Amino acid sequence: MAIMRVHELAKELNMTSKELLDRLAEMKIPAKSHASVLNDAYVDKIRKNLAPELKERAGIIDDEEARKLAEEKAEAEAKKAEEEAERRAAVEAERAQREAERAKRQQQAAESEEDTEEAQADQAPAVKRPPSPYANLAEQIAAEKERVAREAAEAKARARMAAVQRDVAKKQAVEQRLHASRSKSSHKSTEQAAAPKAPTRAVPTTSSRFDSLLSQIESEKQRLQQSKQEAAARAKAARGNAPARGKKGRHNGHTFEPDVPELAGQQVESGEDRYAQMAVKAEKLQRDKVLSEARAAVAAASHEGEGRRRKRKEKRQAEARERAEMEAIQKGLDPSLVLDDSVIEIPQGATVQKFAELLGVAPNDVIKRLFMLGQVLTLTQSMSDDLIELISDDMGRKVRVVNPEEEYAVVYNDSEEDLKPRPPVVTVMGHVDHGKTSLLDAIRETGVAEREAGGITQAIGASVVDLNGRQVTFIDTPGHEAFTAMRARGASITDVVVLVVAADDGVMPQTVEAINHAKAADVPIVVAVNKIDKPGATPDRVRQELTEYGIIPEEWGGKNMFVDVSAKKRLHIDDLLETILLQADVLELKANPNADASGYVIESKLDKGRGPVATVLVARGTLHPGDTVVAGTSYGRVRALIDPRGEHRDEAYPADPVEILGLNSVATAGDEFRVFEDERDARKLAEERALRKRLKQQEASHMSLDDLFNRIEEGKTTDLNLVVKADVDGSIEALRGAFDKMDQSEVKINIIHAAVGGITETDVTLAAASDAIIIGFNVRPMGKSKQMAEKEKVDIRLYRVIYQAIEDINAARVGLLSPDIVEKDTGIVEVRETFKVPKVGTIAGAYVMEGEISRDDRVRIVRDGTVVYEGTIASLRRFKDDVKSVRSGYECGIGIDGYQDIKVGDTIEGYKTVEVERTE
Repeated sequence: MAIMRVHELAKELNMTSKELLDRLAEMKIPAKSHASVLNDAYVDKIRKNLAPELKERAGIIDDEEARKLAEEKAEAEAKKAEEEAERRAAVEAERAQREAERAKRQQQAAESEEDTEEAQADQAPAVKRPPSPYANLAEQIAAEKERVAREAAEAKARARMAAVQRDVAKKQAVEQRLHASRSKSSHKSTEQAAAPKAPTRAVPTTSSRFDSLLSQIESEKQRLQQSKQEAAARAKAARGNAPARGKKGRHNGHTFEPDVPELAGQQVESGEDRYAQMAVKAEKLQRDKVLSEARAAVAAASHEGEGRRRKRKEKRQAEARERAEMEAIQKGLDPSLVLDDSVIEIPQGATVQKFAELLGVAPNDVIKRLFMLGQVLTLTQSMSDDLIELISDDMGRKVRVVNPEEEYAVVYNDSEEDLKPRPPVVTVMGHVDHGKTSLLDAIRETGVAEREAGGITQAIGASVVDLNGRQVTFIDTPGHEAFTAMRARGASITDVVVLVVAADDGVMPQTVEAINHAKAADVPIVVAVNKIDKPGATPDRVRQELTEYGIIPEEWGGKNMFVDVSAKKRLHIDDLLETILLQADVLELKANPNADASGYVIESKLDKGRGPVATVLVARGTLHPGDTVVAGTSYGRVRALIDPRGEHRDEAYPADPVEILGLNSVATAGDEFRVFEDERDARKLAEERALRKRLKQQEASHMSLDDLFNRIEEGKTTDLNLVVKADVDGSIEALRGAFDKMDQSEVKINIIHAAVGGITETDVTLAAASDAIIIGFNVRPMGKSKQMAEKEKVDIRLYRVIYQAIEDINAARVGLLSPDIVEKDTGIVEVRETFKVPKVGTIAGAYVMEGEISRDDRVRIVRDGTVVYEGTIASLRRFKDDVKSVRSGYECGIGIDGYQDIKVGDTIEGYKTVEVERTE
């Protein structure tokens, strides 16, 4: 049943809304107006209670029901009359009780008055008063006293306000009188000075006038007290002699004069006001005196503390100068230039307008001097360092040219009490395939080496190992000579170098490079002689060969510790760890954790789901999520910290390697990062660095197709332009370093673009415009870039091992071109579903997008543009039948040999390796 309003129910019951509201009030049902809402329970109750009345109105009620209704009404009326009688009886009883209590109180009051009169009669038996006929006036007198007291309180409040006003008026009058007396005194002193024989009278000072005023206040106070005592004595005498005062107050032979103390107080009201005013003045004088004494004491204390403040200021200035001098020495600068306030710092490459603003001279004056030197420059053109120094000397100004690195360099000076012990950072170095990653695998018991291409570490990795309750951070730098720059970067941030040398191979060229880098960084070296379990291993021969490079074992009287280990057999690993901890204890490594974080970028990459990711090593301070970080030309707010185990961290302490998310671009490996308090400052610094980098890149002119042909025709140097794309930034740096080492007397190698990520259509366009070759390291073409490269006839070279790329470019440079081993793509398959088959593994439900996939083909699995695995096909089926090949447009099931981590969305590329004779 739906809810109803009051007027709807009244219409249904044939009643007015007012009548229904009255009945609802009797039934205690809440309803305020005709529009009030009634729920179903109230409606049922109303209908039930009003049903007999409605029937009676309608005339359809029978005799029995009418009799019952009459009886119910009679019972209700009787009950109502009984309740009314009980209420009246209760009211009468309460009224009688109140009357009894009032009579009792009056009787107690009368008895107390009689007792008081008897006591007074006992105390003064000589004076006997007959019963007063005015006893009824006692209450009136009491009421009169209450009224007088109330009026007296109001009068006192008004008197206080009036006293304040009078105090102000009297103060003004006193000041006028003092001014008049001062004028009279000065006039009298003038007359006395005119009379030669009259004695000279000194003019009273202000202090004497105040002293006389205080004495007057004291005498007036005594006089008022005396007059008050006399008035009280007169009043007492008047009360004692009341019967002998004639007809006043006499009524039928009796005297009645009530004692009203307020009247006596009013008699001396003027005297009390005068005393209060004088007391206020005395209090003000005393307060002024105390304040003046306090001000004098403060002034004396400040005068005495000026010397101490001056000494503290001089001490702070001396400490600041000493700190600036230490920073200048650490930067390799002349301290006298840094501390000299007259020396102006000019940024390197400053424009003419910037130079003039810093020196505070007119730009036209600078342009005129440049013109006299034969250099015609505009306001927006940059000046060389020599020009800046020449113009400054000509103007008689001292300047110092600051390069960008020095301009933004930060030198940290931590006190000894702020430094706390920190874990050591250990770098593993050595020749390729000497077992560096396998040794780290033995230490931290992870399968890193099995996931690397060809067993060679391709990028810097960092991990944390707990040894006997102590943390040690390991950095694994690749051992191939192409990664020299990465290895040098690892040595600059490390504390201990573990040099891995194979016992069966001995010292190799990359081993010598690792020794040189460690010595240049002044880092102690611990030698791990690996593979001692192999036949023909001679650790003593390794020790003998290393002595030629200054690495002498301790047992032979040297300073380097040697440990014979076997990473594969897990032999003597504990001895190596104890040696590392011993070397770290000798170094006493410390850092300040209670500061803004700073450190170095170990590696950086571009992740499709997470964006730019940078692996950093904290060198100082503590890094938290939410900190604003600047790393080279990249900046951003740290969104997350991820440790080497893949767990999220709330903070990273010194010597902790973590991945940070939130940068706006891919940072350069080896850049220093530090935390800024203000994000605007961080953005400004990063944008300035990016601008300098772009300007520097624009200064170098790139080769175009027409320019390249003209240079070849003229017999000038031929340039080889390259576009390099890799999976991590460290690989790009390694390729760049390897190309710089090549002989470029005939062919100059230019890397016109290098970035992290897959090969895109933009890269192909750039290569086509610059006549460049695209080098892809551990990445694949994305989207339609491969078809576009075939259309534009751009050569794309893909490599998985970096020294193969170096060998190919070097062979092409010198003209020793061997037959090409080309990977011929056979088909591209998209994984759309995966299935787990017992005793078989993971099967990929795939769809052939292009070409034809054969069971004999080699395959590579590409995920987000990066190759994650290369291998062979274990099984190829259509429905339940094994097949040899599947063409484009058909579905199939593919099992990869030795790889089970296939995911939906992966791309399986089939290819065959064929030898193609080179024609160029």
